[in-house]
Amino acid sequence: MSENTLTLRDRIEEVLRTVYDPEIPVNIFELGLVYEIRIGDNNRVAITMTLTAPGCPVAGDIIREVDEKVRAIEDVSDVDVTLTFDPPWNKDMMSEEAKLELGFM
Repeated sequence: MSENTLTLRDRIEEVLRTVYDPEIPVNIFELGLVYEIRIGDNNRVAITMTLTAPGCPVAGDIIREVDEKVRAIEDVSDVDVTLTFDPPWNKDMMSEEAKLELGFM
């Protein structure tokens, strides 16, 4: 698919698949860490996400990378990344692909 035929949501999901938790060789999207992507007026993007653990030492790095990569997408006017631990992440939130990759299946 060319860049032009992808929706803004597709492009956001695509870029989120390039963000990795440094301790796990699977991207944050497949891990199920992205709870919600909202696209509002003027293509303001709000992302609600979590981390695998509340005390994640690279939390700031991951959030900064999400913000920078989504902000760099053409047509995105602003980005707001919200971190939540409700509900807490668990391995059932991972995609089948992630579970296979990590040997949970």
